[in-house]
Order: sequence, then C-alpha cells, then structure tokens
Amino acid sequence: MPVTTNDLRNGMALDLPEGLFSVVEFQHVKPGKGGAFVRTKLKNLRTQAVIERTFRADERVEQAVIDKREMQLLYRDGSDYVFMDASSYEQLQVVAQVLGDATNYLKDGDSVVMEIYGEEVVAVELPAAVELVVADTEPGLQGDRVSGARKAAVLETGLSVSVPLFVSTGDRVKVDTRTGEYLTRV
Repeated sequence: MPVTTNDLRNGMALDLPEGLFSVVEFQHVKPGKGGAFVRTKLKNLRTQAVIERTFRADERVEQAVIDKREMQLLYRDGSDYVFMDASSYEQLQVVAQVLGDATNYLKDGDSVVMEIYGEEVVAVELPAAVELVVADTEPGLQGDRVSGARKAAVLETGLSVSVPLFVSTGDRVKVDTRTGEYLTRV
C-alpha cells in the first residue's frame, strides 16, 4: 500500500527495492534553499542491518503490512521448528536460521509472536525473560562463597550462561532473552 514519506512513523514497515525495512528514526528537514526532504534510519528486517537513507518530501514508498500472530512451538523436526497458530490452529514449519538467536530460548509448548510478511517469517518476538532448566553445571563447593563468583552452566536448550555458584543441575533459572544473561533462580 503506497504512502508518502510525510506519513512515515517509527516502527512502520516499508517494502523498498533494497528489501524489507522498519523505520527506526525519521526527521523532516526543510533547508533554507532547496526542497524539503526526510532523513531516515532504517533497519533491515531480514538481516538486522541498519542503514541511513534520505527521501524527497512527498516521495511515494510502499508500506509493508506485517501480520503479527501468536504461535506456539509444538516440536522440533530435525533442524526445523513446527509452530501452531493460536487462533486458526494452522501449523507452520520454520527453519532455525530464520529464528536466529531465538532458538536458544525456545522449548516445546512456548508461545511467541511471529511477524509474517506474505508467507515469510521476518521476525520473532520473545518474552523479555524465559524460565529454563539447568542441564549441566559444576557443583558448587562448600565454603566457596566468594561474593559475585560465577560458573558456567548449560541450559536445556543448549544455551551456555554464567550463573552464581549456588545454582546446581536441575534448578530452574530465569534468563533475559535480550542479553542472554542469568537473572534469578526460580
């Protein structure tokens, strides 16, 4: 659906010849002489690369309508992940490369919001934090209580995080999905 650059808003998705982009920032500029223009910062939804681009004022661009659907992870099929739409019960098979780092936080039964453009999954929105079980970590030694001391732990999804010494194998921990850091034991 065509819109003009005067209608741009943060978060709006655009289908440009260079690819599918989301508007991160925009600024209308009216210089003393010459025509007005719009300076933008755009994020590629497929590669996550950020570019800067300048448009003429009133230039027509194609707005991309991105469908956000709540999906539940049913199971893994080899390297693919099979999701079910929460409202229509349709199943969708997604390759691990499309999910990117989200695979470190997903386990069967988890719900996510998928951003879909046409038939293509372009992004996955995870909750801010997830609870995962510690699959493997070294035992903490009695009396080894140095303040702030950490050790490595491998979680049920294969993600490796740094946890405090008191966390042991089998414990449930909360992990921040934006930074991949340990938050608390549950």
